[in-house]
Amino acid sequence: MSQASPATLLSGRFPGKRVFITGGASGLGLAMARCLAREDWSVGLLDLSGEALEHAASALRAHPGARIATFRGDVADAAFVADSIDQFVRTEAGLDVLVNNAGVAVAGAIENTPVADWRWIVDINLLGVVWGCRAAVPAMRHQRSGLILNIASSAGFAAAPQMAPYNATKAAVIALSETLVAELADTGVQVSVAMPGFFRTHLLDHMRAPPEEEALAHRLMDRSGHDPDEAAAALLGAAVAGRTWIVWPREYRLAWRLKRWFPGWFLRRVRTFRDAQLRRADRSPG
Repeated sequence: MSQASPATLLSGRFPGKRVFITGGASGLGLAMARCLAREDWSVGLLDLSGEALEHAASALRAHPGARIATFRGDVADAAFVADSIDQFVRTEAGLDVLVNNAGVAVAGAIENTPVADWRWIVDINLLGVVWGCRAAVPAMRHQRSGLILNIASSAGFAAAPQMAPYNATKAAVIALSETLVAELADTGVQVSVAMPGFFRTHLLDHMRAPPEEEALAHRLMDRSGHDPDEAAAALLGAAVAGRTWIVWPREYRLAWRLKRWFPGWFLRRVRTFRDAQLRRADRSPG
């Protein structure tokens, strides 16, 4: 017997089939939207790129049972996020799933990272998640059901060198999510936080980093062997199964446990792993 897909399981749990995804016009966000559109969900996509939104909506509307709404703007704008989610909730008479997916990357030594880059990544990676939760929670509390899936990163617990802005914002998303688990206990609203490792996506398209750090990030992403569709199925599947902490791919789960059991040893291993990757890159031709 074939196993039901994550989208089918979510549809059974939330027959209203209403999802709002930030950063939904490409990468992981779009992969999740495709997964749910095939099951005739109403999908709200928020993204900064109008062109990407147009392409994404056109592709998703190939599924005739899906309803697609687009919201072009910056997830760092609290009023815009609130207005967009409120409009979606009013149109669809509720909200079942919120995916706070929008994110950017900044790398470099802490003393060399510009203040503007810190503000940029905090506004998007952390406060963008805050604004999404802040806007969605009242509707979910009222209907006494819902799922909030916050997309953090394995960087939030691995804390690799030269990645302080990205690590810090993703660690904050993990802490925010854990706080919401307690705040929303007994309301019928589930909060899950995803901590994926590297997979091929568009995160690095607008990365702000020194050349050697950007090159290393691209190298690790290209070697990952995982794509957004695989990530979307895995993360949605774990969320509908009720997991609070979602670490994926499988090989990262041991790292998650080791960090919690042996934090000092783990941090030393992260440092030596990064140094080894840089040496390997230096030896590579071209």
